Amino acid sequence: MTVTDTSSRLLKASARRSYDPEVDIDWEAVPDEERWWMQPERTSLYGTDLWEGLDAQQQRELVKHETASIVHMGWWFEVLLMQGLLREVYAGDPRSPRTQFLLTEVGDECRHSTMFGRAMATAGADRYGPPPLVNRLARLANVVLRGPSLYAGALLVEETLDRWQRDSMGDERLQPLTRMVNRIHVTEEARHVTFARDELARAVPRLSKAERRWHQFVTAQNAYISMRCLVNPQVYASVGIDPSAGRKAAMSNPRYHDTIAWMGEKVMPFLDEQGMVNRRDRKLWRGSFLLRD
Repeated sequence: MTVTDTSSRLLKASARRSYDPEVDIDWEAVPDEERWWMQPERTSLYGTDLWEGLDAQQQRELVKHETASIVHMGWWFEVLLMQGLLREVYAGDPRSPRTQFLLTEVGDECRHSTMFGRAMATAGADRYGPPPLVNRLARLANVVLRGPSLYAGALLVEETLDRWQRDSMGDERLQPLTRMVNRIHVTEEARHVTFARDELARAVPRLSKAERRWHQFVTAQNAYISMRCLVNPQVYASVGIDPSAGRKAAMSNPRYHDTIAWMGEKVMPFLDEQGMVNRRDRKLWRGSFLLRD
């Protein structure tokens, strides 16, 4: 299938099935204080002494703030992705289905980002996001994230969060808002994943050895930063846990390592198959918890 065929098919799918979070989500519904904002067993401290030292109300409060941190990071990643997609549009042919789908994807991401922001506000959680240094370094994304590393980076974030969200959609322990936000995002991101996989598969064979090595390194760095930054340490302060102690416990928690590896079970084999995982970057990949060996 050519790039035109893929883009045309995805444009038709977008026309058939897209959501408008402004009308498809009941933003007036009051959150249920007895429900979780995400599955507790997927949180960073689950199974640790710090987690066991919290009462049930504190556990739900921590989960709410941790969910807000992950959602904020998803928002932040989507903003960076939109910048990269618009650079592709800038160099593209406005007549082509590929360029038209890129613009359609940007439109989807705009709605998703607005939806994420409203969900965080509805939850009553704090503003988190990446550490200041990472936020400053991300300004280099305009230079660094291009071509294969742009699409590999998109897949790293989209497919790991997709696994996390897809698993929660049918879990009745969770807030209805969480489940609906996840359903919308999973449905529309499936098209973005298909497009990114196709773009990456077409681009990699055209790379020189030096170019491939550069994109491999950028992808490994992206994996390390994105997975390490999902949970801002300040979330732990919401239940009286010292952020440094919480961060240390989370980063050494085997259950949390397992969760990150589980989130990457679908995307990692694809990236490896496409030649984007170089074992010389083993330290970065292992540090991201996405690669075990």
